[in-house]
Amino acid sequence: MVWNTRVVGAEHVPASGPVVIAANHVSIIDGPLVHGVLPRGTHILVKQEMFHGPVGGILRAAGQIPVDRNSGRRALEAALGVLRRGGAVGIFPEGNRGRGDVSGVRAGVAWLAVHGAAPVVPAAVLGTRRTGEPLGHVPGLRRRLVVELGPPIQVALPPDEPRRQAVGRTAEVVAEALSAHVRQAAARHGLPLPLDDPRALPGS
Repeated sequence: MVWNTRVVGAEHVPASGPVVIAANHVSIIDGPLVHGVLPRGTHILVKQEMFHGPVGGILRAAGQIPVDRNSGRRALEAALGVLRRGGAVGIFPEGNRGRGDVSGVRAGVAWLAVHGAAPVVPAAVLGTRRTGEPLGHVPGLRRRLVVELGPPIQVALPPDEPRRQAVGRTAEVVAEALSAHVRQAAARHGLPLPLDDPRALPGS
């Protein structure tokens, strides 16, 4: 690993069976970092623009899932297939790189958890982007990074609850749990989230 990366809580990732890893998103390296440090192979949802050239070949070979951000249904169906085969799926519920504070969560993570009958493991990705660095910035060698995984969020599915209602409820639970996990992990490790809006920076 080119960075000084610490992984905390890897034991929270089930060794087998379907699981969704939900991480905050601040940097271009978050996907490869999460994929590389998890204790089992994971299929991560990645924006389809990354599936070009040599990088695209690597992503396809690693079994990553392209996402059309105008319509993510195909990607969700592919991810659901992974879960139904007992695999692990990684997703960034915020949808886009930003401050990484999980101020908003899209429903895809909850849809996968509900329809795939999978627990959600929250992941705090810290140190990959600092205040003032653009979204495309790659951290320098040996920068201290932390990926902290939390206890799985178990999705309760009452038999009489409509799936749409279950997805909405689960999205709220995941958003609250992931936001708290990221905030607490940042304080524990002394790695604050960036304070700026990276989309307003040159190079973003």
